[in-house]
Amino acid sequence: MTHGHDFQKIALIASDTERAQAAAQELAEMHDWVSQDEADAVVVLGGDGFMLHTLHRMLDARKVVPAYGMNLGTVGFMMNRYRSGAKLLSRINKARVIGIAPLAMEATLKCGRTERLRAINEVSLLRETRQTAKIEVTVDDKVRIKELVCDGVLLATPAGSTAYNLSAGGPILPLDSQLLALTPISPFRPRRWNGAVLPDRATVKFRVLEADKRPVSAVADQKELRDIVEVSMDVARERQLTLLFDPGHSLDERIVAEQFVF
Repeated sequence: MTHGHDFQKIALIASDTERAQAAAQELAEMHDWVSQDEADAVVVLGGDGFMLHTLHRMLDARKVVPAYGMNLGTVGFMMNRYRSGAKLLSRINKARVIGIAPLAMEATLKCGRTERLRAINEVSLLRETRQTAKIEVTVDDKVRIKELVCDGVLLATPAGSTAYNLSAGGPILPLDSQLLALTPISPFRPRRWNGAVLPDRATVKFRVLEADKRPVSAVADQKELRDIVEVSMDVARERQLTLLFDPGHSLDERIVAEQFVF
């Protein structure tokens, strides 16, 4: 939806690429920017990777404000088109709001330790050795696959559906779809299982079978835990993040177009 916001205290942050830094210098004189600690919204210059990094820092700092991205990277799926100029404040205040909630992952390691991490894009399980992984897949306490023989498996949010999930053959999910993509990585058995689309109310569990012989690591976005025996994931609604998009932003068109790239 589109709102008439009233963001006044706005922070400006940029990735360390030459293009993003040059754009930040150009914009620096056009507005009285504040620090991120004081801001009620933040302008993010860079690509999707830098936006992801920024959102994680917000989660860790426990201060979450709406983020308005301008693309100076490659894909820029979470970003608006870069345009400099004095109308930036007006663009931000007319922006459409999209909420994205991260996955909360609880992992049990072989040593018995439990670790909790959040993933904005995806949680992926990956084999650690040449041995294929064997993983039991449970959705809402019902075992759906007794033994998935694969290189790995991932659970992606809509924000992450165009990242690793897409390259593993998973579906693109609109950002406001309230769905999750469950996607196998190089599955061997079951032969014809290509994954599933789940409501984001679902709780998904992966249990590693033969963990000693077939060790598996878990990766929440870029954070890796090795020698996993079980992982449980659900959407952390209480930690919802907010992205801002131009009203005329062709987000829906790009979601459709991305699925017809050959």
